[in-house]
Amino acid sequence: MVVYKYGDPEANIVLIQPVGDHDVHDIENEVSEIMKRISLEFRMIAVKVDRWNQDLSPWRAPAVFGNEDFGEGASALLAQILELCKDESKTYYLGGYSLAGLFALWASCRTDRFAGIAAASPSVWFPGFLSYVKEYGIASPAVYLSLGNREERTKNQVMAAVGDCIRELYGWLQEQEIDSILEWNQGNHFKEPGIRTAKAFAWVMERTKGTIRGR
Repeated sequence: MVVYKYGDPEANIVLIQPVGDHDVHDIENEVSEIMKRISLEFRMIAVKVDRWNQDLSPWRAPAVFGNEDFGEGASALLAQILELCKDESKTYYLGGYSLAGLFALWASCRTDRFAGIAAASPSVWFPGFLSYVKEYGIASPAVYLSLGNREERTKNQVMAAVGDCIRELYGWLQEQEIDSILEWNQGNHFKEPGIRTAKAFAWVMERTKGTIRGR
C-alpha cells in the first residue's frame, strides 16, 4: 500500500483519504484548503488506490459508465486502512470524493474507529447502498455529505438517481440523530473536487473538536 503523508506528523488528528492517480496532484492544495478553514493541527494520509472501481466497491455491480464493472475490494482496503489507525491517542477521520466518499460511508457501517466521515459528492447511487446503510447503521458521530447541483442532471439513469439518493440518506441520518449536513455545491461532479473534500474534512473536524483525543 502506497501512502502520501502531509501536515503535522505529531498531530492528534489524522485524516485518511483514498486517492487515485487523478487525485494525487491535488492533495497538497486540498490540505492547504483545509488549513484555511480550521485552525486545528492535523496529519493527512492519502492512501493510493490502484484499482478505483475494484478497491473502493463494497460488492460487485455492473458498470454504469465505460466497460469496467465494480468489484468487491472495499473490505480488504478497509483492513489496510485500519492498520493505520492503531494509535489510541489519536482521533481519525475518513473521507473522500466520489466512489471514495461512498467507501467512507460504507466503512462507517463496519467500524466505529472514525470520529467523522467526510463524503464529498459520494456515489450513493451505488446499487443496494442505501438499503445496506439502513440495515447496518452508521457508527461515526458526524457525517458530511455534499453534491454538485448539476450532478443529477445526467442522461445516465443509474447516476441520475444520486440526488434523490443523497436526500434520502441525509433524511435518514437526521432521523437517526447523527450530526450531519448536506451541502450543495455549484457545478457538476468534476468541479473542484479538492475544495469540496477540504470543506468536508473541515466540517467534521469542527463539529467533533470537543471529543478529539489529546486535547
